This record gives sequence, C-alpha cells and structure tokens, in this order.
Amino acid sequence: MGKSEEMRMTYSGVVPQKGGGRIVHVVFERGKDIAEGVVPPGRIEKSSGFTEEEVVQLKIYLKQQEAEILAKAKEVHPLRNWLGSRL
Repeated sequence: MGKSEEMRMTYSGVVPQKGGGRIVHVVFERGKDIAEGVVPPGRIEKSSGFTEEEVVQLKIYLKQQEAEILAKAKEVHPLRNWLGSRL
C-alpha cells in the first residue's frame, strides 16, 4: 500500500446466506479511504480512495487470509458488538 497512514481492518461475525452459505463482511480503512469486501469469495464490493492496484492487493489478501478471517469472525458475538459493553 503506497500511503503511509495506518490501515485498519474490521470484520463482521459470520452472516448466514440464503441457500446455506456463510460470509463475513470486511472493511479496510486508511484515513478517509475505505474498501468493503466479502469473504468468501475474497471480493471487494466498494472502494473509495484506494488505487486499482491497492484494490487488487486487498483482494489477494482476502483470498490468502480467508480461513483466518472466517475463524476470527466465528468468535464475534453479534449482540455484544451491537450493545457494546452493556453485556
């Protein structure tokens, strides 16, 4: 990634899909730049501020880290995130 600002990645819990599949929504943020992706299949659905080359690198990262992202997403408790520290 060309810019020197720190990039932050956040992700949802595992989201069930119609037909039995499951996905995880992933967001990359770098200052005002943002890219939203989905695992699987490792696709970037929206991006603003990232170059085409950077978006390609983010797709590669999602595909290479898919198993780890899915494993971490399974640990996300949706109500705890939604309600914050009240749980």
